[in-house]
Amino acid sequence: MSGKKTGIFKEFKEFITRGNVLDMAVGIIIGGAFTAIVNSLVNDILNPFINTIFGGFGFDGMNLVVKLPWVTLMRNMGLNVEYPVFAFGNFISAVISFLITAVALFFLIKGINAVKKLAEKKKADEEAPAPTTKICPYCRSEINIEATRCPHCTSQL
Repeated sequence: MSGKKTGIFKEFKEFITRGNVLDMAVGIIIGGAFTAIVNSLVNDILNPFINTIFGGFGFDGMNLVVKLPWVTLMRNMGLNVEYPVFAFGNFISAVISFLITAVALFFLIKGINAVKKLAEKKKADEEAPAPTTKICPYCRSEINIEATRCPHCTSQL
Protein backbone atom coordinates (compact mmCIF):
# COMPACT_ATOMS: atom_id res chain seq x y z
CA MET A 1 0.00 0.00 0.00
CA SER A 2 2.82 2.40 0.80
CA GLY A 3 4.32 1.75 -2.66
CA LYS A 4 1.11 3.03 -4.24
CA LYS A 5 1.21 6.23 -2.17
CA THR A 6 4.83 6.79 -3.18
CA GLY A 7 3.85 6.34 -6.81
CA ILE A 8 1.05 8.88 -6.51
CA PHE A 9 3.34 11.39 -4.79
CA LYS A 10 5.97 10.82 -7.46
CA GLU A 11 3.40 11.41 -10.21
CA PHE A 12 2.15 14.53 -8.44
CA LYS A 13 5.70 15.85 -8.09
CA GLU A 14 6.32 15.24 -11.80
CA PHE A 15 3.04 17.00 -12.64
CA ILE A 16 3.85 20.05 -10.52
CA THR A 17 7.43 20.39 -11.78
CA ARG A 18 6.41 20.10 -15.43
CA GLY A 19 7.22 23.28 -17.33
CA ASN A 20 3.70 24.00 -18.53
CA VAL A 21 2.28 23.95 -14.98
CA LEU A 22 4.92 26.41 -13.80
CA ASP A 23 4.30 28.59 -16.87
CA MET A 24 0.58 28.57 -16.08
CA ALA A 25 1.25 29.61 -12.48
CA VAL A 26 3.45 32.49 -13.63
CA GLY A 27 0.77 33.49 -16.15
CA ILE A 28 -1.91 33.59 -13.46
CA ILE A 29 0.26 35.77 -11.22
CA ILE A 30 1.08 38.15 -14.06
CA GLY A 31 -2.60 38.15 -15.06
CA GLY A 32 -3.56 39.27 -11.56
CA ALA A 33 -1.06 42.11 -11.70
CA PHE A 34 -2.25 43.05 -15.19
CA THR A 35 -5.86 43.08 -13.93
CA ALA A 36 -4.88 45.60 -11.26
CA ILE A 37 -3.30 47.82 -13.92
CA VAL A 38 -6.36 47.63 -16.18
CA ASN A 39 -8.75 48.30 -13.29
CA SER A 40 -6.70 51.35 -12.35
CA LEU A 41 -6.72 52.53 -15.97
CA VAL A 42 -10.50 52.21 -16.16
CA ASN A 43 -11.36 53.55 -12.70
CA ASP A 44 -8.69 56.25 -12.32
CA ILE A 45 -8.22 57.51 -15.88
CA LEU A 46 -10.98 56.50 -18.29
CA ASN A 47 -14.04 56.85 -16.05
CA PRO A 48 -13.08 60.38 -14.89
CA PHE A 49 -12.33 61.27 -18.52
CA ILE A 50 -15.74 59.95 -19.63
CA ASN A 51 -17.38 61.77 -16.70
CA THR A 52 -15.72 65.02 -17.80
CA ILE A 53 -16.83 64.58 -21.41
CA PHE A 54 -20.42 63.84 -20.46
CA GLY A 55 -20.64 66.52 -17.78
CA GLY A 56 -20.30 64.40 -14.66
CA PHE A 57 -22.24 61.49 -16.10
CA GLY A 58 -20.68 58.25 -14.85
CA PHE A 59 -21.56 54.61 -15.17
CA ASP A 60 -20.64 53.47 -11.66
CA GLY A 61 -23.55 55.12 -9.89
CA MET A 62 -26.18 54.10 -12.43
CA ASN A 63 -28.77 51.72 -11.10
CA LEU A 64 -32.43 50.91 -11.37
CA VAL A 65 -34.59 50.52 -8.26
CA VAL A 66 -37.68 48.44 -9.00
CA LYS A 67 -40.52 49.40 -6.68
CA LEU A 68 -42.55 46.23 -6.78
CA PRO A 69 -46.07 46.49 -5.33
CA TRP A 70 -45.72 43.51 -2.99
CA VAL A 71 -42.46 44.93 -1.59
CA THR A 72 -44.26 48.22 -0.95
CA LEU A 73 -47.06 46.29 0.76
CA MET A 74 -44.57 44.39 2.92
CA ARG A 75 -42.80 47.63 3.85
CA ASN A 76 -46.13 49.21 4.78
CA MET A 77 -46.74 46.22 7.07
CA GLY A 78 -43.58 47.15 8.97
CA LEU A 79 -41.26 44.51 7.47
CA ASN A 80 -37.70 45.57 6.70
CA VAL A 81 -37.65 44.62 3.01
CA GLU A 82 -35.55 46.39 0.39
CA TYR A 83 -36.54 47.10 -3.18
CA PRO A 84 -34.46 45.17 -5.75
CA VAL A 85 -31.64 47.28 -7.18
CA PHE A 86 -30.13 46.52 -10.58
CA ALA A 87 -26.69 48.15 -10.67
CA PHE A 88 -26.27 48.11 -14.44
CA GLY A 89 -23.70 50.93 -14.25
CA ASN A 90 -21.25 48.54 -12.58
CA PHE A 91 -21.91 46.06 -15.38
CA ILE A 92 -21.17 48.70 -18.03
CA SER A 93 -17.92 49.57 -16.23
CA ALA A 94 -17.00 45.87 -16.13
CA VAL A 95 -17.68 45.55 -19.87
CA ILE A 96 -15.47 48.57 -20.58
CA SER A 97 -12.74 47.07 -18.40
CA PHE A 98 -13.06 43.75 -20.25
CA LEU A 99 -12.82 45.44 -23.66
CA ILE A 100 -9.74 47.40 -22.62
CA THR A 101 -8.15 44.22 -21.28
CA ALA A 102 -8.99 42.35 -24.48
CA VAL A 103 -7.49 45.11 -26.67
CA ALA A 104 -4.36 45.31 -24.53
CA LEU A 105 -3.92 41.53 -24.60
CA PHE A 106 -4.53 41.49 -28.37
CA PHE A 107 -1.71 43.97 -28.98
CA LEU A 108 0.55 42.26 -26.42
CA ILE A 109 0.09 38.85 -28.06
CA LYS A 110 0.41 40.40 -31.53
CA GLY A 111 3.77 41.90 -30.47
CA ILE A 112 4.97 38.64 -28.92
CA ASN A 113 4.00 36.71 -32.06
CA ALA A 114 5.86 39.23 -34.25
CA VAL A 115 9.00 38.82 -32.12
CA LYS A 116 8.66 35.01 -32.27
CA LYS A 117 8.23 35.13 -36.04
CA LEU A 118 11.37 37.25 -36.41
CA ALA A 119 13.32 34.85 -34.18
CA GLU A 120 12.09 31.83 -36.15
CA LYS A 121 12.99 33.52 -39.45
CA LYS A 122 16.46 34.38 -38.16
CA LYS A 123 16.93 30.82 -36.91
CA ALA A 124 15.76 29.39 -40.25
CA ASP A 125 18.16 31.69 -42.11
CA GLU A 126 21.04 30.57 -39.88
CA GLU A 127 20.16 26.90 -40.31
CA ALA A 128 19.75 27.07 -44.10
CA PRO A 129 22.22 24.66 -45.70
CA ALA A 130 25.04 26.08 -47.79
CA PRO A 131 24.36 25.87 -51.53
CA THR A 132 25.93 22.91 -53.34
CA THR A 133 25.36 24.14 -56.87
CA LYS A 134 25.74 27.32 -58.89
CA ILE A 135 24.67 28.56 -62.31
CA CYS A 136 27.19 28.77 -65.13
CA PRO A 137 27.35 32.43 -66.23
CA TYR A 138 27.81 31.38 -69.89
CA CYS A 139 25.27 28.61 -70.56
CA ARG A 140 23.05 29.07 -67.46
CA SER A 141 23.32 25.36 -66.57
CA GLU A 142 23.37 24.18 -63.00
CA ILE A 143 26.82 22.92 -61.98
CA ASN A 144 28.69 21.88 -58.84
CA ILE A 145 29.70 24.86 -56.72
CA GLU A 146 33.35 23.73 -56.66
CA ALA A 147 33.64 23.32 -60.45
CA THR A 148 36.24 25.42 -62.22
CA ARG A 149 35.02 24.47 -65.71
CA CYS A 150 31.43 24.00 -66.87
CA PRO A 151 30.80 20.38 -67.96
CA HIS A 152 28.08 21.55 -70.37
CA CYS A 153 29.74 24.39 -72.30
CA THR A 154 33.36 23.75 -71.15
CA SER A 155 33.81 27.42 -70.25
CA GLN A 156 36.45 28.27 -67.67
CA LEU A 157 34.80 29.71 -64.57
